[in-house]
Amino acid sequence: MASDAELYRQKLCTPAQAASIVRSGDHLVFPICAGEPTLFVQALAARKEELEGVVVNQQHHLSPAYLDEESPPHIKVNSWFTSAVSRKAVQQGWADFVPNHFHEVPKLLREYWPIDVVGTVVSPMDEHGYFSCSLSVAYTMEALKKARKVVVQVNRGAPRTHGNCHIHVSQVDCVIESDEPVFELKSPPLTPIEEAIGGHIAELIEDGSTLQLGIGGMPNAVCQALQSKRDLGIHTEMITDGMVDLMECGAVNNSRKRLHPGKTVGTFALGTRRLYEFMNENPAVEMYPVDHTNDPYNIGKNDKVVSINASMEVDLLGQCCSEALGPEQWSGTGGQVDFVRGANLSRGGKSFIAISSTAKKGTVSRIAPMLRQGAVVTTGKNDVDHVVTEYGAAKMRGQTARQRALNLIAVAHPDFRAELTEAARRLKRI
Repeated sequence: MASDAELYRQKLCTPAQAASIVRSGDHLVFPICAGEPTLFVQALAARKEELEGVVVNQQHHLSPAYLDEESPPHIKVNSWFTSAVSRKAVQQGWADFVPNHFHEVPKLLREYWPIDVVGTVVSPMDEHGYFSCSLSVAYTMEALKKARKVVVQVNRGAPRTHGNCHIHVSQVDCVIESDEPVFELKSPPLTPIEEAIGGHIAELIEDGSTLQLGIGGMPNAVCQALQSKRDLGIHTEMITDGMVDLMECGAVNNSRKRLHPGKTVGTFALGTRRLYEFMNENPAVEMYPVDHTNDPYNIGKNDKVVSINASMEVDLLGQCCSEALGPEQWSGTGGQVDFVRGANLSRGGKSFIAISSTAKKGTVSRIAPMLRQGAVVTTGKNDVDHVVTEYGAAKMRGQTARQRALNLIAVAHPDFRAELTEAARRLKRI
């Protein structure tokens, strides 16, 4: 029987050799963002003219290799959450969009979509023959179970993470080695509006709360404002640099969590090299599949869960469109609803939808009488708890339609409050 090291050598190949296992009609799955095996993806794109009817299922793409108008007959993309790379392809119809709640993606892949080939970035193999799926576990583990062929791209800079995120070399068909840097996302400096929103949210967060934060300046501002808190926990989908700050300063110790006490838990990570080095072989950080981390019932097992996510537009009933500009798909539902509902199930839980009061240099109010035509509702009126702008926090949950309208008008930009008040009267909201 071959040793783990011998198996590794036998399966070692070039990206082109790995791409040669893909056949016309195959369905492929790639992980979110930093888990995308870019060398394999580029090699696949290089032979797309040879293929017909290949389908790629993925959230948040990195490489634009086959996201163009000519690709769909050869390689068609199903985007489960659009990125800057895939957004135009979805909006123009070159790629398709799959509506979903993030925690259900493994089940949807299992029950609705065939999986022939899965490719993923992994950390280097350990002495026991195991790779870790590193920064992108999410739906990858489910795809690995179902795939006919498995390709791993071993990135030497990918951190070895703990949790339910490991794959043995015996389960792998192709091994690609890579020295390219792991994808990083650096946070821009906080704006005064983001700092104000972060401050309003932080005032409502109690010691001992368990946090979920999304991506962007507002969650980063919250992290900055929470450094004086105590006994915080983290149970999130995305682990970020701001969370490292909270762990290193002692604000987060996960001591009061009922589910995974003592552990920071996530399903994928995105940030800078500092974050990745912090996660490497760190037993205090664990990565789990998204149907575990984002299951609202699991989320609700912790007390005082706090969910913080961003939105693009909110109407006077509290309905939040967080993923589209009118009919144009911008991103996706992601885990926003998973964590809003999980916070609602949590004893003492709270959720916050953060939104700047205006867009387009102050000419458009993001709080609107009604969502614009064609917009989708991401977080519905029955789930939304708080909506927060730079002018304060508006309570929604448990409030009447009239109270909701008045609370939202109070945190709208002053330039639009009279207009919103008149619209609310016409709509019989007040």
